[in-house]
Amino acid sequence: MSTTTTGTALITGATAGLGAAYAEELAARGHDIILVARDEARLEKAAAGLAERSGRKVSTLSADLATAEGIASVEERLAGDASIGTLVNNAGMALLGPLSKADPDRLEGLITLNLTSFTRIAAAAAKAFTGRGAGTIVNISSALALNILPVGAAYSGTKAYVLAFTQGLAQEFADSAVRVQVVLPGALETALWNGSGIELDQLPKEMVMSPQDAARAGLAGLEAGELVTIPSLPEYGQWEAYDQARQAMRPNLSLSRPAARYSR
Repeated sequence: MSTTTTGTALITGATAGLGAAYAEELAARGHDIILVARDEARLEKAAAGLAERSGRKVSTLSADLATAEGIASVEERLAGDASIGTLVNNAGMALLGPLSKADPDRLEGLITLNLTSFTRIAAAAAKAFTGRGAGTIVNISSALALNILPVGAAYSGTKAYVLAFTQGLAQEFADSAVRVQVVLPGALETALWNGSGIELDQLPKEMVMSPQDAARAGLAGLEAGELVTIPSLPEYGQWEAYDQARQAMRPNLSLSRPAARYSR
């Protein structure tokens, strides 16, 4: 699939890191861009720079996606702007550390941004793109959806949700012109780590990818028709084997009687 003829791309969490990298790559492929983030001054600066570099139309939407008002403003833009053909659902936060020591308010913030905001924005795009007959939804998950760590119960849980959500959404749109993809990057060189509980400089350099490389890989996976893109995975067959093993269990996941090993 080409990503150069699908109109405007709306990108959340777009002024830095992976969101900014997606904005650069999509603008280079011919998209106009809507940048969504909280800080209006940073938004305007990012938009001016991207417009100058790319020659594309770049607009902004200042929205705090941890609030109902911020979420609603993005929903309204997706519903009302018929030029939007691509959503990069990227905004999120990380919170790493033992759950027994977590700040409940920060946990709630993680859930609001990574689950509630993510879901409502994806649902708004799904509705809008269904009405327009086409569109692309790119959901950003994490390799920690698969690589569960003892310090990542809540964060991994939210990112596993993004993976399962996208797989279900793909089934919903299987016979339509609406495309969905989920991207599972590993550690990226971004500010996401700041205040997360683990600092970027604690990670081995060979584990950390640039956001630019991750965005290019994500878009290459989209163009190749992948539903699930894992930027650093050398052999895609490993993911396919994992998914096939999961699907092989499906006939036995809901039966009228317990498995024999549970009988006494």
